[in-house]
Amino acid sequence: MTLNRREFGIITGTTLVSVALGSACRRSGGAVMASDGRLTARPRAGVKTSATGEIKLERDAVLQIPKNASDKPLPLLVMLHGATQRADDMFWYLGSAPEEAGVAVLAPNSLDTTWDAISSRAFGEDVYYLNRMLERVFETTSIDPARMSVGGFSDGATYALSLGLINGDFFKSIVAFSPGFVIHGDAHGKPRIFISHGSHDHILPIDRCGRRIAGELKGEGYDVTFREFNGDHEIPKDVAREGLASV
Repeated sequence: MTLNRREFGIITGTTLVSVALGSACRRSGGAVMASDGRLTARPRAGVKTSATGEIKLERDAVLQIPKNASDKPLPLLVMLHGATQRADDMFWYLGSAPEEAGVAVLAPNSLDTTWDAISSRAFGEDVYYLNRMLERVFETTSIDPARMSVGGFSDGATYALSLGLINGDFFKSIVAFSPGFVIHGDAHGKPRIFISHGSHDHILPIDRCGRRIAGELKGEGYDVTFREFNGDHEIPKDVAREGLASV
């Protein structure tokens, strides 16, 4: 279930094509850090949540803990931004849904204008960075390992689906708002999947993207909820709440 560069260019338009074909995930000197997309960080037992509200982490990543958090382990959603966006934008999209659902949200930032494997088709430094941010969260926050989820919007949804399938024994669910495609990797586990897509999406057309992805994943035996809505490339508030309820 992958798209080649020509197909990706056709469905995304000039703005996202320039991002997708650029170089990312490179250290100084141009060396690429290779990764198989596997994450090793894991929630720790005996950790007490030390703070609530918004917490800034490395590279302006944001961890948001519900203000009414108790001593019980929290569900965690790793929420990945779209191309040219930043971590803070994800909280604008989600609004009050995380607080209402009692879900902690970790929103990291990609090294480049989009996530490494989208621009280069190779997982690399963004995976290592995400693993570090998860380790930071697990050091200070009590997280329920049975309620770990990865999600995102647009390019972030594509990356979330791809990493979520590769780490399906870690992420129990995936929340993909308007994804474009899935990047191939070795799948582990069978996470539950929530996909939403606007029927009038002018950037990532629903027939070639959301509907296609949902149908193929169902055919592979995944438990998929596909939420189609009358809208464009966006996350309506009711859809955000529905997605968070699946975490």
